[in-house]
Amino acid sequence: MTEFENIVIGKSSVPALIMTVILMIAIPVIFFIYWHRKHAEQTNISWLIAGAVGFIVSARVLELGVHYVCIITNNPISRFINGNTAAFVLYGIIMAGVFEECGRYIVLKTIMKKNRTRENAVLYGIGHGGIEILAVLLPAIILYLVVAILFSAGDTENALKTLNITEETAAAALPSVQAAAAFDYAMMAMNVIERLLAMLFHIGLTVIVYYGVINAKKAYLPMAVLLHMLMDTFPALYQRGAVPLWSVEVWAAVWTAVIVFIAGKRYRKM
Repeated sequence: MTEFENIVIGKSSVPALIMTVILMIAIPVIFFIYWHRKHAEQTNISWLIAGAVGFIVSARVLELGVHYVCIITNNPISRFINGNTAAFVLYGIIMAGVFEECGRYIVLKTIMKKNRTRENAVLYGIGHGGIEILAVLLPAIILYLVVAILFSAGDTENALKTLNITEETAAAALPSVQAAAAFDYAMMAMNVIERLLAMLFHIGLTVIVYYGVINAKKAYLPMAVLLHMLMDTFPALYQRGAVPLWSVEVWAAVWTAVIVFIAGKRYRKM
């Protein structure tokens, strides 16, 4: 597999990946410690756990189940969605918005009936965004780190054997190895900034949905779904190679600011 023999791991790849792992763990921990200490009397740890479980069930179980049918398996629906950029983007943003926000709404309305405070709503958002980092993104970064360490040793054959990369799996594994090799401090900064924005995004949407729940205002759920869809539009376009990476970060910053502004006004009203 000569394509792997030509891969050169950048000098900054391993240290940048190590720092990224540390910072990825630190982000949710710092958010939680800061908020819980500041509002110890108004918050309950059960809301943090509920946010984490709510994300796992809605996004990593139910939504992935639909993705398995509509994207992963080979059928007429998946072929249409994967073969059409507009369909792929529309499908992706609708699924993310509906599953995550409806999941958030159901948990906040039917399960979390005790200790209903605006501070706990924020704690729920920290749990939701924090588990996304720890359960979804962190494992991928750790895998990149392992790949970078193995290939930086200079023994390609041993690296391939350790990672269980064969002739059959080489084509699928190559992009991940190339991404690990190209990872640098700029990518580290981009990943960290993106996660900080995502944490604020999830906290903001939780406050918006929570406000609708406690005030019996049904319009706030579709508002949250729409805002989530708008936030995910450029990331979905980037997956199809339709927009550059920098535009995704700018788009995310703009919509995070909008969501935090809306959530902040509702938070003060509560």
